[in-house]
Amino acid sequence: MARALREIGAALAPSEELDDVLELLLGKTQELLESERATLYILDESTGELVSRIVVGGETRSIRMRVGFGIAGIVAQTGKPLRVKDAYRDPRFEPQWDMLTGFRTTSILATPLKNHLGSTIGVLQVLNKRNADEFSDDDEVLLVALGTQAAVVIDNSRLVLRLKDKNRQLLETHQRLEQRVRELQLLFELERSTARATSLYELATAALNQIVAACDVLGAAFLISDEESGDLILFELDSTASAGPVHKAVKSGEGWLGKTMLEGNSRLLEAKDFIDTPVETHFDFPVTAGIVAPLEGDDANLGAAGLFGHRKLRVFGHDDLELVRLLASNISTAVRLHRAATARERTERLTAIGRLLSQVVHDFKTPMTVISGYAQLMVDSEDRGQRTAYAEEILRQFEVVTSMQREVLEFARGERSIFVRRVYLARFFHDLVRQIEREISNLPIQLVTQVDAKASARFDEARLTRAVHNLVRNAIEAMGEAGGRLTLHATTTKDSMVIEVSDTGPGIPAAISGRIFQSFVTANKPGGTGLGLAIVKKIVDEHGGTVDVVSSPTGATFRIVLPQN
Repeated sequence: MARALREIGAALAPSEELDDVLELLLGKTQELLESERATLYILDESTGELVSRIVVGGETRSIRMRVGFGIAGIVAQTGKPLRVKDAYRDPRFEPQWDMLTGFRTTSILATPLKNHLGSTIGVLQVLNKRNADEFSDDDEVLLVALGTQAAVVIDNSRLVLRLKDKNRQLLETHQRLEQRVRELQLLFELERSTARATSLYELATAALNQIVAACDVLGAAFLISDEESGDLILFELDSTASAGPVHKAVKSGEGWLGKTMLEGNSRLLEAKDFIDTPVETHFDFPVTAGIVAPLEGDDANLGAAGLFGHRKLRVFGHDDLELVRLLASNISTAVRLHRAATARERTERLTAIGRLLSQVVHDFKTPMTVISGYAQLMVDSEDRGQRTAYAEEILRQFEVVTSMQREVLEFARGERSIFVRRVYLARFFHDLVRQIEREISNLPIQLVTQVDAKASARFDEARLTRAVHNLVRNAIEAMGEAGGRLTLHATTTKDSMVIEVSDTGPGIPAAISGRIFQSFVTANKPGGTGLGLAIVKKIVDEHGGTVDVVSSPTGATFRIVLPQN
């Protein structure tokens, strides 16, 4: 027996080919126990059923059984071995499998398979002892030993598969994060370059140059309606030609860009799509692949955007399509801003653009401050592991910036959506406090936190982080160089979550106390935009909550209440 166990132990190594290993186990078990049949039941974690593997005439078959029913089901339920001399005299035996297969069960020996946590993950069973009426005590000892080895192999194989799946998920997440960072950089450069444009031609030229370089394509084009003349203007850039961007007037509905503007549908285009509907551009390279997306306006599409011909000569995929949609949304926003600007006096145009940029800059303050801090720490650190940790923190802040960018785009389109999920307050405030401590490290400010460590609540974590950061930043600015005490308090009641941010500054000026949550209302703070509390109010409103303030000459306390029904 010892030799047989060693042979089986050597063969039963953790493997992704678990079926082959289990078939070997069944064959060896049937041989060593001198049984007519060996059956292995594995607990299906998704259904809670026992799934069996039986060897019949050299072929492996499967059946399903509920836990607590039949001999194997009872062994799985009790976690103890079980021997039966005469199956048909035992009321626990279920004969329907005999009737289904034509097999006649007499004696049974079954043992549970348990993982490293002691939980039953299956049952190993042998039927009909050859040359004897029933299985012996020695047979039970041997089957228990085989079951122990089988359980270890099954458990380890599952752990290996789960580990590989987790690694795959981490790799995919890392790749998606890198892609989001690249997209953010492109959007940032695109927004910066288009914001300086004083004409539709300058806007289109700046956007085309940025997109062709960043998206690795041979050519790009925009179809935009000129609001003043009513003409449709096609702007195109061919990276294979020496000339820069060119433009011309075209007819409505002409080519794929014209169809996309009229119909409003984004498309991935292949070579066959250009046979009946040729592209209206005049590129020097043959167009065999492309992506088109509408430039959406308030009432009608403003035009369309298209990328044509990848430099690596590959077809475009859905990830490319999503990027073009995002770019088209950015370009649409830029065109709408341009139209709004040209419809007003120059001073009004500059005011409108300045206000929009002020909101974006205000939103970027916190993550950019954190990114700057960790970048400086990376420069000073020689510990590779610590530098990696700092890099991960920077990437997390890029996610925050991406979220802000997306929110600005949604706001520009009139959309309003929040991602509500359950969040543990201890973890939420741990990350907040770490960032706040870095911000006040050189200030005479004492940070006090009073957070219910066991409480959790449902809210949009990213947006509420922004709201609290805005309140904290206002508190820090209110206390100024004199410093003071900054207090964060958070708790939950039966049907709500309450967050309070308190400072020991001079309080809210009486002149603005009734308007502090309106846009562009400020207490004349240096560099203040008057947007911080307006953003707080907007985020709280999106959650269906309330925000108010209690102020005195010795400080102010802002109180956020979010419903949890």
